[in-house]
Amino acid sequence: MINYRNPNALSCSAIADQTLTLTVDHPDPNRLDRWLTANVKELSRNRVQKLIDWEYVQLNGQLCTNKKEAVQVGDRIQLTIPEPRPLELTPEAIPLDILYEDEHLIILNKPAGLVVHPAPGNMSGTLVNAVLAHCGDQLLGIGGVQRPGIVHRLDKDTTGAIVVAKTDLAHSDLQAQMKAKTARREYLGVVYGAPKADSGTIDAPLGRHPADRKKNAVVPLEKGRTAITHWQVEERLGNFSLLRFRLETGRTHQIRVHSTHIGHPIVGDPTYGSGRDVGVNLPGQALHAERLTLRHPATGETVMAIAPLPEHFLKLLTVLRSRVV
Repeated sequence: MINYRNPNALSCSAIADQTLTLTVDHPDPNRLDRWLTANVKELSRNRVQKLIDWEYVQLNGQLCTNKKEAVQVGDRIQLTIPEPRPLELTPEAIPLDILYEDEHLIILNKPAGLVVHPAPGNMSGTLVNAVLAHCGDQLLGIGGVQRPGIVHRLDKDTTGAIVVAKTDLAHSDLQAQMKAKTARREYLGVVYGAPKADSGTIDAPLGRHPADRKKNAVVPLEKGRTAITHWQVEERLGNFSLLRFRLETGRTHQIRVHSTHIGHPIVGDPTYGSGRDVGVNLPGQALHAERLTLRHPATGETVMAIAPLPEHFLKLLTVLRSRVV
């Protein structure tokens, strides 16, 4: 078993495992995360934002998960700083569908149902556990303890191509490519309905759903982050359509939320979908990361990985095609 402590966890014993109650006497800066960073010197802004997101902050007696929330003179802020806990990751011999691999990186075809990285309540049976077993100690410490080697993620039931870095150089380079949008990610998804146009762009900011923090939603820009999805029709299937999506940004649930936003939710999506039965047993949303194109971090050459469609996706297409008159 690999047992090591998260270096991002607080190491200052003077503030670990305690609750601070603060009163705003000067609202400068006036954003919650920035105010806390300025007034709790032991915490970085990144750490503060995570504590807000993980429900460790209350504003005037109410839970607050909006890091951009404005604070005013007289506001009372309660901040709980959890005690650091050791993180245990166990390598697990889970079968991997490898699309590409060398000493710098590995690109996998992720199946439905496989969570990418461990999280509370789900510390085993993840892609990270599988890759640790495949790569051994090579991944330790690369890109952080909890997500060693992980450059980007796919939702649990979204299938397809995902890259994992094997070296620090590869990890930083690949993350930079994602940020600079030079790495190209293309998805195939089956949606309800038939878009009038053959292609389009969805430019709609995403943030936490105002009523359900487990979901994301289209929100005003000041409450979320820019999110841009390009799409085009690959095949029209009566009351359904096969779309190709290209991500310009990579927000959580981006394609799923954007598809629902334009009135064409992904078939089988249990969170953002319509709930209508299509007559095919699906493990979740019919969304597949079909193609990943990137620049090799060591050689500079273009690497393109194409992930074959999973069986349930192919069956769905076959059934829908059979219904088209």
